[in-house]
Amino acid sequence: MISVPMTNTPKRATVDDAQLVSHILALAFDDDPMMRWFFPDASTREAGLGRYFTTLFTRQYAHHGVCERTEAAVAFWVPPEGQAKTVPDAETVEELQNVLGDRATLFREAVGTAAEHTPTEPHWHLAVIGADPAAQGQGHGAALLRSGLAQADTAGLPAYLESSKPSNLPFYEHFGFTVSAEVRLPGGGPPLWAMRREPRPTAGT
Repeated sequence: MISVPMTNTPKRATVDDAQLVSHILALAFDDDPMMRWFFPDASTREAGLGRYFTTLFTRQYAHHGVCERTEAAVAFWVPPEGQAKTVPDAETVEELQNVLGDRATLFREAVGTAAEHTPTEPHWHLAVIGADPAAQGQGHGAALLRSGLAQADTAGLPAYLESSKPSNLPFYEHFGFTVSAEVRLPGGGPPLWAMRREPRPTAGT
């Protein structure tokens, strides 16, 4: 049988893609230090991550962000005009608390601490990016990163992200991000690295 490679051409992710999106991200973040801190029980982590990303995607990012996917990766970008709208409302907070259980307080404290390092000027925020480990190295994440950065560059705005996995830092640095701060989460959580990328000139500018 001939193996047909999965396409890594970005396409817009909609609420109809919620099951695929949450499945990919649950696989992608299974070994992420921060997600293992939020979901310490390995036997229930995949299900918990699936519910977590479904909630974020369907209630926030699908409506106020620029969400793209390939067949094996997902990225949630938030342009300046969407950032106030992606702050969780009361119903979303309640859903996340139900998903996180006794880790909900740690989650709220982590989000608050990370927010202290977010740029104050207009920027494009890469809120989430992840690829199915089975497809890593095939260019899926890189395609999504290039797509979002092209939109930030067209707008003439910097890009910002937080990484909780040190092995991912060289990947982001390859695309022009630099570490702006190492953030220690309260409650004995893992470190986060705040990263920033200045806009690059685009054709015709």
